[in-house]
Amino acid sequence: MQARSSSPPPLKRVRRTASPSSSVDNANGHASSSARPSSSSGHQHQQQPQHNLQPLSLSILGVEPLDEFIKEVADFVHHMIVTRPEHHANGKVEVEAKIGVLRDRMSGQRLALPVLVETILAPNGTDSRFESNMSVHQHKHYNNLLNGLKTASSQPSHIGSPLDYNHLHLVDSFYPSPEGGDRDKIRVTRDDKTGTVLECMRKVRLGDLNIYSPKREADWRVSVNLEVPMSHPIGTPTLTRRKDRLSYSHEEFKIDLTQVISTTSPNAPPQTLHELEIEIARPDLLLATAIKRGDPNVSEHERSAFDELIRAFVNNARILVRNASEGWQ
Repeated sequence: MQARSSSPPPLKRVRRTASPSSSVDNANGHASSSARPSSSSGHQHQQQPQHNLQPLSLSILGVEPLDEFIKEVADFVHHMIVTRPEHHANGKVEVEAKIGVLRDRMSGQRLALPVLVETILAPNGTDSRFESNMSVHQHKHYNNLLNGLKTASSQPSHIGSPLDYNHLHLVDSFYPSPEGGDRDKIRVTRDDKTGTVLECMRKVRLGDLNIYSPKREADWRVSVNLEVPMSHPIGTPTLTRRKDRLSYSHEEFKIDLTQVISTTSPNAPPQTLHELEIEIARPDLLLATAIKRGDPNVSEHERSAFDELIRAFVNNARILVRNASEGWQ
C-alpha cells in the first residue's frame, strides 16, 4: 500500500537538546566523550557512532493510540447519560469521583487483586464495597495540599488557571420519598448560618465504576447520578447531615473536602466522616459535549470535547489519589 503524497509527515515527539554544560559534565559528574581531548597520535580520528536518540514518531501510523483507560471511563459516563430515564428529563446529571478504599466484604480488609497498576473493575466482578471515609490525618493532609495550591495559584508568577476557594456550612435533611425506598429519599439542603433553602432534590443513582490502585494508599470511584428537583416535603426528616465543606474550583471542575456529622435521631450518637470528591462543575456543558461526541457533522474539536473533558476529570482524580498520604482509615 502506497502512502498518499498529500498526507502530512508523521508527528514526532520533540526531545530536549543537551544544555551547553552537558558537553563538559554528564549526569554522573564525568566528562562526556565530546569534551575529552583527541588522541595525540598522528592517526586520523575515527568516526564515533551516534548514541543520541532522535525525535520519534508517535507510532508507525503517526498517531498516538487512544488511552484505553480514559476511553473506558468516557464510554461508561457517556452510556449513563444517553440511557438515563426519560421520565427524569428535568434531572441534572452529576458526574463525580470519590476518593476512598475498596474493601473485601468478608474480611473488611483493603481489596488485594493480582494486578500491578491502576485497574478499572468490572461491575459486580468482585465481592467488595467502596468506603469513601478517610482519617482526620488524611483530611488535614488534603486541606494543606489544596490550600497550598490555592496560595500558589494566586501569585503573579503563577502559570495556569487559578484555584478558587469557598468555605461552606450546610445542613442536609433527608425525607422519605413518595415513591419509597432508601435510595429515593428527598434531600433538602440549607445554609447552616441563615437557614436559607439552597436545594431540594432527589438523587437517582445511574451507575458506578470502581478503580483499584494497588500502588497507592487509596482507590477511587466514578459515579453518575441524576439530581431531580422536588418540592419541599412535609414531615420529619429521617436523617440530618451537617457539612463543613472546603470547596475548591479549577476550570471545569469542583473539588470538595468535607467533614460530615450525621445524626439519625435526637438520642443517637453522631457519626463523623471525612470525604474528598471531584465533580464536573457544569452539567449543561457535560450534556452539550456528550451529544456531539463522535458526530461527523461537527468539527473535530466539538466531537472530541467530551473525551477531553473526561480526560482532564480522570487526570485530576488520579492526582488526588497519588497524593494520598499513609494512614488511610
